[in-house]
Amino acid sequence: MCASCPSIFPAPGPKAELEEGSALTPRFGADGLVTCVTTDAATGELLMVAHMNAEALAKTLETGEAWYWSRSRGELWHKGATSGQIQTVVEMRVDCDQDALWLKVNVAGDGGCCHTGRRSCFYRKVETADGKSGLVPV
Repeated sequence: MCASCPSIFPAPGPKAELEEGSALTPRFGADGLVTCVTTDAATGELLMVAHMNAEALAKTLETGEAWYWSRSRGELWHKGATSGQIQTVVEMRVDCDQDALWLKVNVAGDGGCCHTGRRSCFYRKVETADGKSGLVPV
């Protein structure tokens, strides 16, 4: 991860400032990441959940396009750079204690977001019957 990135954003202040203030002071976890939920700006459809480090968040704010931190590859990831599924940020929200982000995006290319070729990463639901759980397509 980026060595100079912790200084990109100010440290979170007192609880009242964190919850009611106007400063973006994200609370990155011990791993340096914050969870990011991404939905379609027009439909509200849940597309994906990913993570951002300080550098990914800064690049997202700077470019208006979604950048994430790939935990599996251990590298910065510009969503759509190879697939054409660029995510243009329409709105970004932060939760009450600034440890989670919500991006509302427009998706370019074929409109997909999942590496399996589907529109959403959430393409199965969990069903239970007779005390057993299983996955079924939605």
